[in-house]
Amino acid sequence: MRRALVIAILWLGAGAERAAAQSAGPDAPSGLMVALLAHPERTTVETARPTFGWIVEDPRRGAVQSAYRIRVARSLTALAAGGGDVWDSQRVRSAASVAVPYGGQPLAPNTTYYWTVRTWDAAGHGGPYAIPQRFRTSALSANHVTTRYPLAQELVPARRDARGEDGHRLLDFGQDAFGTLQLTVTAAVDGDSLVVHLGERADSPTHVDRQPGGTVRYRRVVLPLRAGTSTYRLPIPRDARNTGPAAIRMPPEIGEVMPFRFAELEDRGGTLGVEGVRQIRVTYPFDEDASYFASSDSVLNAVWALSKYSIRATSFAGVYVDGDRERIPYEADAYIDQLGHYATDREYTLARFSHEYLITHPTWPTEWILQSVLMAWADYEATGDTASLSAHYDDLKAKTLRTLAHGDGLISTEGVPVTPEVLRSIHQDEARWRALNWQLRDIVDWPQSERDGHEMRPVNTVVNALHYAALSRMAGIADALHHPDDAADLRMAAERVKRAINTTLFDASRGVYLDGEGSTHSSSHANLFPLAFGLVPPARERTVTALLDHRGMAVSVYAAQFLLEALYRAGDADQALRLLTSTDRRGWAHMLYDVGSTITLEAWDPSYKPNLDWNHAWGAAPANIIPRWLIGVRPLSPGYGRVIVQPQPGSLARAEARVPTIRGPVDVRFENGADVFRLEVRLPANMSARVALPRRAKHGSIVQVDGRSMRGQADGQFIVVDGIGAGRHVLEVR
Repeated sequence: MRRALVIAILWLGAGAERAAAQSAGPDAPSGLMVALLAHPERTTVETARPTFGWIVEDPRRGAVQSAYRIRVARSLTALAAGGGDVWDSQRVRSAASVAVPYGGQPLAPNTTYYWTVRTWDAAGHGGPYAIPQRFRTSALSANHVTTRYPLAQELVPARRDARGEDGHRLLDFGQDAFGTLQLTVTAAVDGDSLVVHLGERADSPTHVDRQPGGTVRYRRVVLPLRAGTSTYRLPIPRDARNTGPAAIRMPPEIGEVMPFRFAELEDRGGTLGVEGVRQIRVTYPFDEDASYFASSDSVLNAVWALSKYSIRATSFAGVYVDGDRERIPYEADAYIDQLGHYATDREYTLARFSHEYLITHPTWPTEWILQSVLMAWADYEATGDTASLSAHYDDLKAKTLRTLAHGDGLISTEGVPVTPEVLRSIHQDEARWRALNWQLRDIVDWPQSERDGHEMRPVNTVVNALHYAALSRMAGIADALHHPDDAADLRMAAERVKRAINTTLFDASRGVYLDGEGSTHSSSHANLFPLAFGLVPPARERTVTALLDHRGMAVSVYAAQFLLEALYRAGDADQALRLLTSTDRRGWAHMLYDVGSTITLEAWDPSYKPNLDWNHAWGAAPANIIPRWLIGVRPLSPGYGRVIVQPQPGSLARAEARVPTIRGPVDVRFENGADVFRLEVRLPANMSARVALPRRAKHGSIVQVDGRSMRGQADGQFIVVDGIGAGRHVLEVR
């Protein structure tokens, strides 16, 4: 009762500050975060100087924060007294609401703290304090550490329960998930047993498929029973394939898991009483309500749901891994997983932890080493927090692989020595790589059959497009950390690579990019990666997109991420939508409707990769492509202070979405008529947007913004209106 009273007082404001809070001001902040943790009470904070963040709650149009005050105390009582016995920032004139550094004396280890914050609007009106958030420090570390949550476990009942003539009973839980079973069994004597078959596929209404093929999962488990009625957690036997030295192990408190949708029980004609059967789903904590998407296309809706669920389901290890066959983190998997996680939940700790793990546990493909820099930049764009960048700055510079550059700036693992010093700089562990039979080499795409005939040349166009992307983003990281000389040097290096790609690796007679230096072949990959990373001059986009349109989905589920980015970047929204909604074998609908998986596959179909997993998040590109490119919500400044809202519907008639950001959700709804494009957007407070609408008239640039006519700026296929502030807005272009 006392705690509830204290919280109520804080919510309304305390003492003199209660009187200062004006009804015209903002509401109490919500969505509080400590060290990027929205629920710090579930774990411990690893740093003595954490960052703080919150969502500014103010529904008025154009609402911005002009100041804040943070208070930190060892008890709710101390906060209620009107100050902070640990730290009181006092009123700070600033719009910062993400990555705000703690400014008091270092926090003590193994100590519980409470904090709250209030904000002021542009007119100087203050609002009430937020409901306090509790957090506890760990033993603390002198080094940078990213805190994760413990894994969550959910009990899921069967959606269908069928019994066969042989007495076997099949339970269908509706979705593939990593976990095990909980069940209550009544046995007559000690030493009795129950045989359980778990699998991702059923071959009849009452039986699990015992030979599903490839690495589609099936296990037979014998459960020893005790006399009487007991509740059991089915123990999953260890699988040598995914519990080796390089694999991520499950925490002891969770135990071994496997992916399954179906459970078949051999009930021996009903002599055992089996009740309360539940699938125990193990995932990283996930907020289902943080994101939403629906459209006029039912296939697109199903593809979104498949991809979003895949991001959640494959988080079972507490690190982004490559599925169940190996359970090894790979940079390419993690980058797609990271983008999808940001687009489906307001959660940043698992992505950062996985990225930092891969910095010191790299894998073998040249391009995937480069993607560590892309992951670092994506983390900064999403959070506005530089702590991880600062801790790993030298590592990230090494992962641009500039030491492998030739005189023209293009890199290669041939012709330039890959010295032990180079390998040590990217944290290659020689013994680990030898044990896994790894060596630094180009990959382009995987499996090899998905390379669209790409000719593997020593100087590879795909590798160098990613090298350019890494250099460009590394320059931005150097700017963020106030290293201007490094930033200038990195930008010069990036421009040198860009010039070389556009001369040495471009076939001017055909208007397309070649696979590599000395090649005459032009794969989809050699063209989509330069287009995705902004290397293609506008005058060349038409011939490059023509090649990509002609080839279609001539890439793997991994490279589909970059193909779709390339098409949307070039404004080829109709083709992108066709690929997203394709019901052909190379499409997400095929995974769902024809193959029967409820998590994205490792490849489009077993015919392309016979040993594919049915549980691979690197196939879940639509989870981020739909919010970021079709709906079009992307950050223009780190931490989403400024965003772009640039819907590219193609032929899609209508859609609506909620896109999570660290500052709060962006809600978008559009209607794509033949004569009118209507957009409704709601931005959280303390955010502004550049809105780009599809043009309707060849020369017109008049936009209706909240009922008022104004002239937008023509930008190719779009009409742009800048400076759209927080709140709900309706924009129309005819």
